[in-house]
Amino acid sequence: MILSLPWLLVSVIVYNIIVFIFGPDKADASGVFDPSVVFNEVLFQVPMLSGATWSFTLGNLLVILSLGLLFMEILKATRTGGNSLVDHGLSTLVFVICLIEFLVVKEAATSVFFIIMIICLIDVIAGFSVTIRAARRDLNVGAGLPTH
Repeated sequence: MILSLPWLLVSVIVYNIIVFIFGPDKADASGVFDPSVVFNEVLFQVPMLSGATWSFTLGNLLVILSLGLLFMEILKATRTGGNSLVDHGLSTLVFVICLIEFLVVKEAATSVFFIIMIICLIDVIAGFSVTIRAARRDLNVGAGLPTH
């Protein structure tokens, strides 16, 4: 049952922890907090051969984490069995929660959270697509067996 939990929920939780716990410290002098400022914070910079400087932000790190978790979710979608329906249902629930949070919570109205939400949507679509393709393959393999 633990394997059925959507891994992308980790990204959503990490985003919310960063915004609601560490974010208010980033408020400007008037006390207004802009959540995008937190995710634009540069973690490190690398000078490139071209002379440009590549900056890696906290938002970039969270998107990369989300993409890695999406990969894990797609691998989970290749499993067959009763837990796959629970997995797809929970992934859909995570997407719906992200959509509601994006529309209703002002701290979630950032590009980083939007990308996380789209990654959750891709997880839902890919999960159902992979499961349907695997089910068709299983039906085709079973169709050639002789019946007694």
